[in-house]
Amino acid sequence: MNPPLRTPEDVKAIIAAIKDGTIDCIITDHAPHAANEKADFEKAPNGVVGLETSLAATLTALYHTGEISLNKVVELMCVNPRRILGLEIPAIQVGKTADLVIADINRKWTVDPEKLRSKSHNTVFKGMTLTGKPLVTISKGVIRYDAR
Repeated sequence: MNPPLRTPEDVKAIIAAIKDGTIDCIITDHAPHAANEKADFEKAPNGVVGLETSLAATLTALYHTGEISLNKVVELMCVNPRRILGLEIPAIQVGKTADLVIADINRKWTVDPEKLRSKSHNTVFKGMTLTGKPLVTISKGVIRYDAR
């Protein structure tokens, strides 16, 4: 990751910035690298798997600890990125195309890198128990992911 979070003070500053609105999005660029690209630590490209853990990590660290509300999670991860990019904000209503994630925000699961579907399996969450799991992803009305 670049830049890495090095100290507990760094983490506290990030949380404070999320809470006061200085940070208005939580996103991942999802640029996975194959194991052979990461084999030489000195030459390895920056990055870790984030797409499959970002919601759970956010829920675990911020929502389930009481730092932010579930509405704030949705704002940070769904609404604000679309607003910044000038994209329509999806709405759940008759006549609208479904663009949504169905998640169990209380499901506990342990991150096993070998079970990640990404090209890459390098994750800072290896072995950690996270709370919150996406079950279904619907994009443009089509189910793209279904873990039910």
